Amino acid sequence: MRQTRRDRRGIRRVRSPSPSRRPVSPTTRPRHVLAAAVVVLTLTACTAPAGSGPSEVRSTPPLGTPTFTPTTPAPPPPVLQPAGGAEVIAEGLEAPWSILRLPDGGVLVSERDSARIIEVLGDGPLRTAATVDGVVPGGEGGLMGLAHLPGTGDRAAYVYAYFTAASDNRIVRMPLTGAPGALALGPAEDVLTGIPKAGNHNGGRLAFGPDGFLYATSGDAGDRDAAQDPASLSGKILRMTPEGQPAPGNPFGNHTWSFGHRNPQGIAWDATGAMWASEFGQNTWDELNRIERGANYGWPIVEGQAGDARFIDPVMQWSTAEASPSGLTIVGDTLFLAALRGQRLWSVAPASSGGELAASAWFVDELGRLRDAVPGPDGELWIISNNTDGRGSPSPGDDRLYRVPLATAG
Repeated sequence: MRQTRRDRRGIRRVRSPSPSRRPVSPTTRPRHVLAAAVVVLTLTACTAPAGSGPSEVRSTPPLGTPTFTPTTPAPPPPVLQPAGGAEVIAEGLEAPWSILRLPDGGVLVSERDSARIIEVLGDGPLRTAATVDGVVPGGEGGLMGLAHLPGTGDRAAYVYAYFTAASDNRIVRMPLTGAPGALALGPAEDVLTGIPKAGNHNGGRLAFGPDGFLYATSGDAGDRDAAQDPASLSGKILRMTPEGQPAPGNPFGNHTWSFGHRNPQGIAWDATGAMWASEFGQNTWDELNRIERGANYGWPIVEGQAGDARFIDPVMQWSTAEASPSGLTIVGDTLFLAALRGQRLWSVAPASSGGELAASAWFVDELGRLRDAVPGPDGELWIISNNTDGRGSPSPGDDRLYRVPLATAG
């Protein structure tokens, strides 16, 4: 039975009937200031000439007078949770890394070690849409994140990919052609090269933000100190134009948006436009961070919530055995993190409405290692397992793409 209680602030907390609910460390409230815009409207009554009787107020304003319609603030998005078991959409994937759902209904999945971009057809079969040239898989490196840029006017639609090459990690884009069921990708062109690579800590997530710029996560690639250097491309969240140039407004005049990261692999934005990121810790704490422009998240000087004024603390942290978070998404007002070593899905809410964060674990040890999570159609969540990546224990049919029904919590 679902149990509820109210904390000393009156916020109702939900105890999930899920297989597991783990305690997490206290949160650190993000340092954000909310600004309110006030519109002042002066209404001027028009009076009749003297001697013509009582003053009259016009029922409609004269031409050219601005009119204002009072608005009711939109309610916050709902807090959601899984409402049933995970249903298999497709199986037989090999070390899948990123799920890309396209606006026209097409679905692409990257495979880290094969360098293939797989199209998932509506009834579950798989077909190869492209094999990305230049991918050199090894360790945690290979073909990783995918992102989509819609076509406009005379500009083609593109699929962006982050991958490990012979000498670096790099971001490329490929023109997208065809309709769902026959999607294809053209030749790749470089967007950003020279991101340091290693056998692990390669980052790899890509996403276009609400501002229209491309964001990418990069790991420290084994060079811990480089994470503290804003001029380095490693240990960062990067922000760039679709063509790969540093985006206007970046804090250091280069590609760096935030720094002091160890190995971030998930990024998402909530209903207010605030950015969140999931990050692998070293031996003690995995992190959920709220990302601020130009902020320092402390690695390698600190790990987890250190209370050091020089750095931004994570808003939530887990032991590495419970998490190792990779993909991150937001549906409604709930963050969903796909956990690898933890072999579970974490939900964290509320994302944007300012309440105290609470976390719940789902599908613990049921699906194995989970690599990515994205919004599905009709309010669903889609997640992908990663048991064939060399660190899991694959069962027949792994790896799988799943859909999870969601419902309002409580």
